[in-house]
Amino acid sequence: MSSRPSPRVQPPTKGSALKSPKKLSGRRGTRTARITRAVRRALAVGAVALAAVSLQPLSAQAAPAPVVGGTRAAQGEFPFMVRLSMGCGGALYAPDIVLTAAHCVNGSGNNTSITATAGVVDLQSSSAIKVRSTKVLQAPGYNGTGKDWALIKLAAPVNQPTLKIATTTAYNNGNFTVAGWGAAREGGPQQRYLLKATVPFVSDAGCQQSYGGDLVPGEEICAGFPQGGVDTCQGDSGGPMFRKDDTGAYIQVGIVSWGEGCARPGYPGVYTEVSTFAADIAQAASGL
Repeated sequence: MSSRPSPRVQPPTKGSALKSPKKLSGRRGTRTARITRAVRRALAVGAVALAAVSLQPLSAQAAPAPVVGGTRAAQGEFPFMVRLSMGCGGALYAPDIVLTAAHCVNGSGNNTSITATAGVVDLQSSSAIKVRSTKVLQAPGYNGTGKDWALIKLAAPVNQPTLKIATTTAYNNGNFTVAGWGAAREGGPQQRYLLKATVPFVSDAGCQQSYGGDLVPGEEICAGFPQGGVDTCQGDSGGPMFRKDDTGAYIQVGIVSWGEGCARPGYPGVYTEVSTFAADIAQAASGL
């Protein structure tokens, strides 16, 4: 995540197109530098690559042992989770709308090429709900730097709980949950089962020490342990970062966006700050 590293998108499978990975490379370099970073990110990261790296406890904040490298989520634990066929994750914003990352899609318009899989933690389960897309709306003005959100309209509603999004910064603190079917280690294979992990909030100032000008404060939020070891990775792009609100319900505060490799010491994960775009997302969803 130093020179706008690669986005956390899974390499394309047969028949799918490689979407601009999670901010692969540094965002603000020259055009060549950005492409290099993007490719690097695309090859190296993607989803909740809850990297399997041993953690060394820190005196101030040690990663909870149970989630080192990520643990398998229980069926029904996060019913709003969605796996997208281009190799990204997402969350049900509405029964027929998936919120994901802008770098996971190619522009806006009618699109029936994406398949959303929901309702299961095991992607090979016979109970999986599979629905095709009808439209895609990529964040207006998205150019690879910030504004990393997109909406996918589904052909039919999915009968699963949705995940509400944060509309203020009130929940941009504490510990967050990340989940996805991405790699469990940098450069590793995608997962059959949904993995989950806990990562702590990292301030803009702290994150800028790692990424400098590549970070867009106000549009992005960071999370991760100083010593690394737990993170999202390739294939997790577009998935939600969430926590409990004051009522005990889950609320989404981030969208998996980019980072330097996966779970590397000194390089937290970078997520789209959902509250910043909550009004834009709501308006866009109402028009799909």
